[in-house]
Amino acid sequence: MANKSAEHSHFPWKHIVGFALSIVLTLLALWVAVYTDLSSSAKLWIIFGFAFIQAALQLLMFMHMTESENGGIQVGNTLFGFFGAIVIVLGSIWIFAAHYHHGDHMDGNPPGGAEHSEHSGHNE
Repeated sequence: MANKSAEHSHFPWKHIVGFALSIVLTLLALWVAVYTDLSSSAKLWIIFGFAFIQAALQLLMFMHMTESENGGIQVGNTLFGFFGAIVIVLGSIWIFAAHYHHGDHMDGNPPGGAEHSEHSGHNE
């Protein structure tokens, strides 16, 4: 019990460092967006990278993910969740981008027009 009270009485250096790093990452993202001559897509990739680092930093510094008995399980579950979210988002973007120029709408017909005309004699 005395050990826990001594643990809570010290100065929260970990939180101060985490907050300072979060501010630095935010200012770096602002600098990349405003003061660089990179393309828009390069700026977005860099800012998303900073955002990912900042999210991981906040999970580790502020959410105490690794401090409990099953911290490894929490980290594994969080990484699996991030992986699932990334697969869903990138897969959706890939499907949208790959199949946008694929259809018959380029020749003026609505999408699915050829299939519709083949089956137009089957009206009930």
